[in-house]
Amino acid sequence: MTEPSVVAVARDARHRFSKPVQHEITLVAGLGVEGDAHFGETVQHRYDKRRTPNAPNNKQVHLMHAELFDEVAADGFDVAPGDLGENVTTAGVDLLHLPLRTRLHLGETAVIELTGLRSPCTKIDALGAGLMKRLIRRHDDGSVERLAGVMAVIVTGGRVAPGDDIRIELPAEPHEPLEPV
Repeated sequence: MTEPSVVAVARDARHRFSKPVQHEITLVAGLGVEGDAHFGETVQHRYDKRRTPNAPNNKQVHLMHAELFDEVAADGFDVAPGDLGENVTTAGVDLLHLPLRTRLHLGETAVIELTGLRSPCTKIDALGAGLMKRLIRRHDDGSVERLAGVMAVIVTGGRVAPGDDIRIELPAEPHEPLEPV
């Protein structure tokens, strides 16, 4: 298995679906990715901001596992880092199955805490018709698995760049599963 690491980082000052890949990003504790449209103490995602404009920003940073790109490529979708709007693309981390409040140490100083699963939206289909449906897996028991990455808040700021190591710190038990945020 691949050692947990950062594959790519991205940010965009404007609210667009995909984010351009950068050489590095700076995470700011309690606020988000410096220079990103979702930076702030209160919710910055357009849909959520209309509904609850003063809610805390529990979606400061979006992480996506690079392994998903290979999975969807097998179905004919060409997806690369930043395309799904993520700030940090990882390898070697089973993001979707980590418990709530897991802390990820990114690089030398940055620490983030997982707040939940990202719910895929219809804008994903701009990358290819049917991609959104591909990012929602329905199981025989009726359960739904969302594959569009995870959201987190920044506990300790720092610079994050491709090639940085990731260290996983699980929360105290009992563990709670990630739910959509």
